[in-house]
Amino acid sequence: MATGLGIVLFVVVIFVLSGLKVLNEYERAVVFRLGRLTPYRGPGVIFVIPFLERMVRVDLRTVTLDIPPQDVITRDNVTVKVSAVLYFRVIDPSRAVTEVADYLFATLQLAQTTLRSVGGQTDLDDLLGQREKLNARIQEIVDSQTEPWGIKVTLVELRNIDLPQDMQRAIAAQAEAERDRRAKVIAAEGEFQASQRLAEAAEIMGKNPIAIQLRYLQTLVTIAAEQNSTIVFPLPIEMVEAVLSLRKGGDSQK
Repeated sequence: MATGLGIVLFVVVIFVLSGLKVLNEYERAVVFRLGRLTPYRGPGVIFVIPFLERMVRVDLRTVTLDIPPQDVITRDNVTVKVSAVLYFRVIDPSRAVTEVADYLFATLQLAQTTLRSVGGQTDLDDLLGQREKLNARIQEIVDSQTEPWGIKVTLVELRNIDLPQDMQRAIAAQAEAERDRRAKVIAAEGEFQASQRLAEAAEIMGKNPIAIQLRYLQTLVTIAAEQNSTIVFPLPIEMVEAVLSLRKGGDSQK
């Protein structure tokens, strides 16, 4: 009698222990009882009735999903390879298990298709220069499609855009031409500003003859300070003006 009771107790203990499950803080258990869905359980210690209930663990942490390089033909008929990375997490464990067979595989396939579709509707310049806009567009589309699966897409980032060699050379030549154009524009703007300042200085000196003499003497000091073999003989401004006046008078008599 005692032996039989011990066997029964042993079986009961094994039965109870086999039904005890420990779930981490980031895990939930989707439980099916005789094939029917019950509310998910966890975290902590839960009990699953052996033979009657079946448990599926679901991880609620953010998942990083690499989207392999996709051949994308842009709207201006340029073929490029685009890769990206997608971040998502499960917000409804029950729907993630019951609405789709494999939510990881399904999300990856949907992200690849969306990447090719959005890239095909975009020009190459926008694809290279407006990544944030494209990221937001892809995230919006994928998130709307995975919402019935209980999945929330939190972020999509374009990672690499591989261009053909001839297109890389064309873009490099375009960038170099743009830099040359900017350099010429800046140089022309500097010449224009310098000419404006010289014109203003000439106007001021024309109204003040003494300023012309001071500028003349300053130029002589600058030339004398240099180590060269040039000999400068300074002439008074009045003598130069007298010579010019005599020349003008002779020209008028002719």
